[in-house]
Amino acid sequence: MGIRLRVAVFGGREINPEVYEQAFELGKLLGNEGWLVYCGGGGGVMEAIARGVSESGGTCVGILKSTATAEANQWVSVPVVTGMGISRNALIAYNCDVAVAISGQYGTLSEIAYALQLKKPVIGLNTWEINGVIKADTPVEIINKIKEQTNGLGNTKTE
Repeated sequence: MGIRLRVAVFGGREINPEVYEQAFELGKLLGNEGWLVYCGGGGGVMEAIARGVSESGGTCVGILKSTATAEANQWVSVPVVTGMGISRNALIAYNCDVAVAISGQYGTLSEIAYALQLKKPVIGLNTWEINGVIKADTPVEIINKIKEQTNGLGNTKTE
């Protein structure tokens, strides 16, 4: 088995239908690439990502705030309970090779900060405009930027 690229997706719980659709489309693309996807496992962007990954046959790991697997949305493949509350944001950043931020508020900002501090590439779609975040305008552009930022590691699809 080859190395699977690990992609974390950060994003808000309260989002509009357009953001949900973009996140869902990105989830499908990530799943089609065969990459292992991490998220917070809840609603909003996290639900849309997990749903897209699931519907494309991929694997989505949900790093949950509480100690209850029931916190995970129905499309999370592997729920990981932490009991850490928002401190779990650091775990999500540690467990990726590259991160994507979609929309979001202060929780997303903290995840971006953790990833940047860990020197992980962060690609942003309709999110915080801060130094170090690589802007993308579409889900397809995010996939291309992930491949660029991971020097080909992202091209190792597992069968």
